[in-house]
Amino acid sequence: MLLHSAVRDAKAGDHIVILATDPASERDISKFCAYLGHTLVSIERRESIFTFEIIKGAV
Repeated sequence: MLLHSAVRDAKAGDHIVILATDPASERDISKFCAYLGHTLVSIERRESIFTFEIIKGAV
């Protein structure tokens, strides 16, 4: 998953914006953040595109 690479390259406190078209991404990214200690700031859906903003935790 490209999200793993983006998070790995980011520093704690960095904002990461993710665009996705898979409806399951809403569930997957929420669980990803909760499990790894990142903050899910927002989820927006416009037609078939989801936009997620997360803040990398201190992992």
